[in-house]
Amino acid sequence: MALPKLETQVYELEQPSTGEKIKYRPFLVKEQKTLIIANESGEESQIMNALAGVINGCTFEKIDPFTIPMFDVEYLFLRIRGKSVGENIELNLLCPDDGETRVKTNLNLEDVGVNQKAGHTNEISITDKIKIIMNYPTIKEMSGLNTENSSDMDQILGMMKRCIHEVHDGETVHTKIDMSESDLDEFIESLTTEQFEGLADFFDTMPKVAHSIEVTNPKTKKKGEVVIEGIQSFFD
Repeated sequence: MALPKLETQVYELEQPSTGEKIKYRPFLVKEQKTLIIANESGEESQIMNALAGVINGCTFEKIDPFTIPMFDVEYLFLRIRGKSVGENIELNLLCPDDGETRVKTNLNLEDVGVNQKAGHTNEISITDKIKIIMNYPTIKEMSGLNTENSSDMDQILGMMKRCIHEVHDGETVHTKIDMSESDLDEFIESLTTEQFEGLADFFDTMPKVAHSIEVTNPKTKKKGEVVIEGIQSFFD
């Protein structure tokens, strides 16, 4: 006799980048096992693939995590994780005033959202005629970072190249498919410092899953604000 099939609760959320309503379920034991194994491996590519697999499965294969912005991925995973093992988590935060004392605090994941700075845009004006249309980084772009063998500048340049979607020169539109690696290198390296900073500002101000928590140092009694961002920060 076959064992009964278990039904899981279905929830709904709004995808931050599109506003679209997405149905999702908690992750199952087999998916939790995949996450634990990936986390224990310490390899970013394995962790990212595990996250992607869980999100794809828990959204009934309606979401391809490799094609949506990273802040969507982080938001979706936090919501799925909250409904799977509980919304309340305990964090061990570092007090900003002395940089050494840690304070335990509780956080409800339902209070965490996607923050976007005022004035942010993905259209970057380089000159009166030239502007760049940017894509938000996805898991693919984030996984492409080589933190061990590349300088900070190389990583920044690499991320910029991967996220450029179009370059508009007056009425002429150059799409990513039209651009070679050498063309992109030459274009970015020809920017002035001011133009480069305008492009870098896109990444500094783009939407992020982040949450601010006020902590009080038990030793100094001083209050300070700790900003948590990135999936790992919510579970360290």
